[in-house]
Amino acid sequence: MSHTPHELAEDFPADAERISQLKQSNAHFARLVEEYHDLNRTVHRAETQVEPTSDAHESELRRRRVVLKDEIRRMLDA
Repeated sequence: MSHTPHELAEDFPADAERISQLKQSNAHFARLVEEYHDLNRTVHRAETQVEPTSDAHESELRRRRVVLKDEIRRMLDA
């Protein structure tokens, strides 16, 4: 398993400008992006054992990250 952080700019490189625009113009989108980044850092720390956690908790964190990313993707596509 890769322990590379899932940064939005890397996952959605073609949408970097749109992400920036939406963060400025849409408070809900900006909150989603911030929540995603916070959760992504938490997942990365768990995966790299900087902050060890149970497998179940790590799986739940990953699931929540996917849900956030899906919502961000939907807003980018709208």
